[in-house]
Amino acid sequence: MGQPVATRSGISRRVGAIAESATLAMERRARELMAAGEDIVSFAAGEPDFPTPPEVVEAAMAACQDPRMQHYTPAAGLPELRQAIAATTSARGGPPLTAANVLVTSGTKQAVAHAFATLIDPGDEVLITSPYWVTFPEAITLAGGVPVVVPADETRGYRVSVEDLERRCTARTKALLFVSPSNPTGAMYPEDQMAVLGSWLEERGLWVVSDEIYQNFTYGNVSFHSLAEVVPRLAEQTIRLNGMSKSYAMTGWRVGWMLGPEPVIAASSNLQSHVCGNISNVSQWAALTALRSGTGSVETMRQAFARRRELILAGLERLPGFECPPPDGAFYVFPSVAGVLGREIAGRRIDTSDQLAALLLDEAKVAVVPGEAFGTPGYLRLSYALADGKLEEGMARIERLLT
Repeated sequence: MGQPVATRSGISRRVGAIAESATLAMERRARELMAAGEDIVSFAAGEPDFPTPPEVVEAAMAACQDPRMQHYTPAAGLPELRQAIAATTSARGGPPLTAANVLVTSGTKQAVAHAFATLIDPGDEVLITSPYWVTFPEAITLAGGVPVVVPADETRGYRVSVEDLERRCTARTKALLFVSPSNPTGAMYPEDQMAVLGSWLEERGLWVVSDEIYQNFTYGNVSFHSLAEVVPRLAEQTIRLNGMSKSYAMTGWRVGWMLGPEPVIAASSNLQSHVCGNISNVSQWAALTALRSGTGSVETMRQAFARRRELILAGLERLPGFECPPPDGAFYVFPSVAGVLGREIAGRRIDTSDQLAALLLDEAKVAVVPGEAFGTPGYLRLSYALADGKLEEGMARIERLLT
C-alpha cells in the first residue's frame, strides 16, 4: 500500500488561503513604476510622510551601544516601556492600567494576530464592520475564527448600529472588532453611540478588540474616546490595540502593543515567547523616548493632515460621480465611485472600482486602493499622508482623466 502523496506545493491550506495585503501590493506596484522612471503620485500607502523625530533616532543610536539592548529582554516588552504605555493610556481616562496590562508587539499587526489567536477557538464568530482594514479578516480566519461582516455605507457615515450587530449575532459570536477612527474611512463613533454600543456588548458578554492606532489624528471638534473609557465596566472584556507607527512616524520601527486584562496579556505573552521572543530592544527604547518626549511632533503632523484633509476634500468635490463624507479622523478618504461606474473612460469601460483603480494607475499615473480590498466594491481609498504639492497634483490628474 503506497504512502500518502504530499500536495505539490507543500503549502498548508490555512496559509495558502491568505490574500496578499492589497494596500501593500498597490504601494509596491507604485514603487516599481517609480523605479522604472514613471512619475507616480501614490495615495496608496497608509504611512506618514514625515521622518521619525530626531530625538527618537538619537536615542536608538545610543541604545545600539548599550550592552543591555544587545541581549534578550522579557518577551512582553521592556518594563520601562510597558509602564510608560500603561501610564500614557491611563492618563486619557478609564480604569487605571499597569505594566501587567501591556504586551509590546512587533507592530500593531502582530497585536491583531495575537489578540485573535488568544481569544478565538475554531468556529468562533467575530463581528467585523465593513469597510474593514485588509488584515482583519485574514487574522480572524488564521486564528480559526469566522469573520461576520456587518456592512455600513457613506449614507450612515460608515457607522453601524446596535440593531445591525444584533441581527448578525449568534450563539457562536465571541467578539466585536471595533475601529474608531477607521481605516479606510476615517469614520468615528460619537460618545453617545459608543455608550449604547458598550452597554449592549456588556449585556451580551462579548469581547471587544479595539483598534486605536489613529487616536491622535482627529479633526474639527471631534475627540477620540475608547470604548473602555466611555464604558469603564467594559474594560475587563476589551483588548485595545495601538502602536508607534502612525502617531510618531515610526512605521519601519515595528512597535505596537496590546492592552487588556492581565490573564489575556499573560496568555498572549506566552504566545509571543514562542513566536518571536522580545521584539527589537533598540526599537523599544526608541518608542520609550518618543512617549517621554511629549506630543509636539504628533501635533505638527496632525495639523498638516488637517490641512491636507481640506485639500483632498476640495479635490473630490470637483470629481463627477464621487461622493464622500468628510472623515473625522485618521488620514484617509473613502469616496463612493458609483457615479463613475458603467462609463467608458480613455477607451476602457469601467464597471468596478478595481478597474477604475487600474485605469488611474495606467492613464493618470495615480495609485489608489480599490474598495474590493476593504470588502466594499464601488469605492476607492486615498491616503492624504503625502506632501501638499503631490496631493494637489494627484487630484488634478484624476480630474483631467475623468472630466
